[in-house]
Amino acid sequence: MVLLHGWGLHSAVWGSVLPSLERHYRMTCLDLPGHGKSGLNPKLDDLDTLCEHLHQRLPSPISLVGWSLGGLIALAYALRYPMSVQRLVLVAATPRFVTADDWPAATPGKTLNTFAESLKRDYQLTIHRFLALQVRSSERAPGTLRQLRQALAEYPPHPPAMDAGLKLLRETDLRDQLPALRCATRLILGERDILVPKDCAEQIVSRLSDGAYMIIPGAGHAPFLSHPDEFNNALLQCLNH
Repeated sequence: MVLLHGWGLHSAVWGSVLPSLERHYRMTCLDLPGHGKSGLNPKLDDLDTLCEHLHQRLPSPISLVGWSLGGLIALAYALRYPMSVQRLVLVAATPRFVTADDWPAATPGKTLNTFAESLKRDYQLTIHRFLALQVRSSERAPGTLRQLRQALAEYPPHPPAMDAGLKLLRETDLRDQLPALRCATRLILGERDILVPKDCAEQIVSRLSDGAYMIIPGAGHAPFLSHPDEFNNALLQCLNH
């Protein structure tokens, strides 16, 4: 199983769920370019180059799990390398993160545009505000936010990577490609997530040939941190069906 983290964080963010998962799978956790211990190359906002970069480093076949931005990248990877991915799990992720007239269950474009402008003025403050947004409405918000801040402090991301990742979140739309997915695809969503609302689940699954979703009650945008036991149970169910 390969785990891809989200915007601004790094592979160690999965630490609370790894011990349980390692009893069932051989685990690989990667740092995306410019995050954690990874250098800035390749540039994060070029999905084709990024997927090729990952393909050179990942085993095959794999079960691929991506959280938030990592889920968007995982989806792109499964579309580009269909023979390499047996199962795909999107955790608090969606093929389009920004709202549209026909895609209301997403993040308003104004919110992500504001973060993009704020990054240029105050990088540290902006990322801390984004972390707070991830846990807003979660029933275990204080503890989850503390874990996110600890992870951020351990390996702060490179500002150019932050810009590039936010560009992916703002501009990528893979909805029309969903029917081409060959692998079983599962969604794990937080009931109280305001960045990727649970209401998007039906729209996504309806476009998949083999899709289903699970919602973790009380969770926000980082269910593996706020509800690790529930998340692991959901993930194992997704991978075993």
